[in-house]
Amino acid sequence: MKSTPISLLLFLLTAYTVASQTVTANKPADYIYASDGTKLFAKVSGKGPVCIFVHGGPGMWSKSFEVLKGNNLEKKLSMVYYDQRGSGRSDASVSKNYSIDRMIEDIEDIRRSLGVEKVYLMSHSFGGIIAANYAKKFPEHLNGLILLNSTLCVNNSIEGQIKYINGLLNTNFTITNSNEIFPVFSKAKNKLSEKGLEYTLLSESKKTVALLDSIDREKPNNNDFGRNVWKIEEYIHDFRPMTAAISIPVLVITGKKDYAIGVDHYKLFEFPNQKTVRIDGGHVLYYERNKEFTQAVFSFIESQQIQNK
Repeated sequence: MKSTPISLLLFLLTAYTVASQTVTANKPADYIYASDGTKLFAKVSGKGPVCIFVHGGPGMWSKSFEVLKGNNLEKKLSMVYYDQRGSGRSDASVSKNYSIDRMIEDIEDIRRSLGVEKVYLMSHSFGGIIAANYAKKFPEHLNGLILLNSTLCVNNSIEGQIKYINGLLNTNFTITNSNEIFPVFSKAKNKLSEKGLEYTLLSESKKTVALLDSIDREKPNNNDFGRNVWKIEEYIHDFRPMTAAISIPVLVITGKKDYAIGVDHYKLFEFPNQKTVRIDGGHVLYYERNKEFTQAVFSFIESQQIQNK
């Protein structure tokens, strides 16, 4: 998770209504073609209502989440592990289009390929920007949105990382205008790396981050999205104000020690129908605090099913 300055930001029960359909006959063979012809990796595994996982990065993949205990969700959910175009096992965009609209259309293409009317959408880290924008455009196709350690404002999360580094190292990296955010962050991160403490942005455990890195080293050398994302200005926008207009049920899972996203980042979300679960951990809660994480997700799903009866 180290290919771009923001990489450290580097998310049920049996169906009883159309709104909780499970994957059956329309299960794809790990790949689909998006509506513009781009080949996307989309693996389906598990049982229960469909939940599409939107990984972070930008430019990473879904495998690390899946194998680091994220697959425990398969006990009650039909999990869809997909790699975003230009990332992991998916192809680079044939149309050279990596806009937010195109990324959320890919999720729509996956949903349609599965033949289900509604799904749950779960994001991690940078994936929150894509997932929240999907929820705004296609609320009618969502049972709920789950934001796991997710950012909705890249600049705010970077500023939080710089503040954390200053506190940890007793440094004074300062941003005086918005154009300085990435350069200052780069200097602060380099200083953290010199001290051998870069892993602390993600976890208190160096062993956990080493394990995560070992899995991510298996990723195919396809980082077209990561190379192009910061050329697209819209990804730097602050999407937190937009949350007030997203009325579907939302579960926010945040880490009390997630210094990659910011421990208070979630406080400026304004979803009208939001539940927040704070877990004593960092950016890799799905692995290090898997029991609490899965319990929070399953409780949210079950509560939605009860309300929809």
